[in-house]
Amino acid sequence: MSQEKTQTDYLFRVKDCLLGAQMLFVAFGALVLVPLLTGLDANVALFTAGAGTLIFQIITRGKVPIFLASSFAFIAPIIYGVQQWGISGTMCGLLAAGLLYIVISFAIKIFGSEVLHKILPPVVTGPVIMVIGLVLAPVAVHMASGRTGDGSAWLVPETSAFIIAGVALATTVLVSLLGKGIFKLVPILSGIVAGYLCSIFLDISGVSASIQAGFDPGSLQNWTAPTLITLKSMTDAPWLAMPNFTLPTWNLEAILFIVPIAIAPAIEHFGDVLAIGGISGKDYVKDPGVHKTLLGDGVATSFAAMLGGPPNTTYSEVSGAVALTRSFNPAIMTWAALTAITLAFFGKLGGFLGSIPVPVMGGIMVLLFGAIAVIGINTLVRSGSDLMQPRNLTIVAVILVFGIGGMNFDLAVVKLGGIGLAGVIGILLNLLLPGRADA
Repeated sequence: MSQEKTQTDYLFRVKDCLLGAQMLFVAFGALVLVPLLTGLDANVALFTAGAGTLIFQIITRGKVPIFLASSFAFIAPIIYGVQQWGISGTMCGLLAAGLLYIVISFAIKIFGSEVLHKILPPVVTGPVIMVIGLVLAPVAVHMASGRTGDGSAWLVPETSAFIIAGVALATTVLVSLLGKGIFKLVPILSGIVAGYLCSIFLDISGVSASIQAGFDPGSLQNWTAPTLITLKSMTDAPWLAMPNFTLPTWNLEAILFIVPIAIAPAIEHFGDVLAIGGISGKDYVKDPGVHKTLLGDGVATSFAAMLGGPPNTTYSEVSGAVALTRSFNPAIMTWAALTAITLAFFGKLGGFLGSIPVPVMGGIMVLLFGAIAVIGINTLVRSGSDLMQPRNLTIVAVILVFGIGGMNFDLAVVKLGGIGLAGVIGILLNLLLPGRADA
């Protein structure tokens, strides 16, 4: 009898392991997209996603079937931060963002979640989320056109770039709309695969070469790319290698720039917890408590920043996979986390991801960054806020113009601008303007 029980337990463990690997597959496209867009190391992102999920499970006592990985909300600040302060300086700001989550989690435990809705109503969080998506629009257009994110260098002939970006974008949209079963959960991964295959076809068929022969990059410098895809980075990479961890260095500007941006995803965390609770039929807001889930998210985010990884967030794609497979056992996420950590030490994986042509990422970014802006609009719509009410009009207008326009304030010891300034101004206006937010 004991032998049969041992065999049954073994089979269940094997099944959980396979289900965990499937959960990682669902999250993989979005997980690696953030480091590929921001210049961070994809292998580090895999490691910190796996380790962050394990940290989350420890803090929540293994009660919530959630997988944590790279957050899209921080793409814009990471891109800007890496350009301004390098990866290590940016990580200081991201570390502080995780600490903000921790502070909020303690505030919720002491005062309840209503205190957040008073300080951060939708009239503030909605336009801040919109700004995060809209300030990235030029980056998406540049990369979809075959240029670098800042538009300073041309990497791929424009016609070839438009074809590749169009295929990646169309595939992502069609899979999200028409995909069935597991495929509906991996539209980003499907778009990346389709764009990559299209790039290979253009290379093999010689179409890209003929386009390049008649291509004039004009005044732009650094024209390269004899082929669309080069696997040199993958062939040069070792099979097994330590991820390229980066320690944070102190940077007050990065902290003041990034911390306000962390407010919106912190609030979205509640929605994610409610969603997975609705899927599994359990009230995770009460047990283990939303303060515990946010604490787990915050500690995981700070841990990721200490190693050079992007901030963590709960993945709705994985929650969708949980609903589809009816696999509510949180232990499955343990296997997903262990699989991610294992893959992080495969050096050739990072090399292969680095070979993905820029237009593939650009095509997906067109949809992704637009979707972030739409989420912000939807936040305002669902709240029923009257945007013509003078108080609301003022808050939303100032946030949008400051954020999208790139307003900057040079203070004595620090420079605050862009999205971070928009978030700070929105919070201050909501607290100082007379009346009550119409939310």
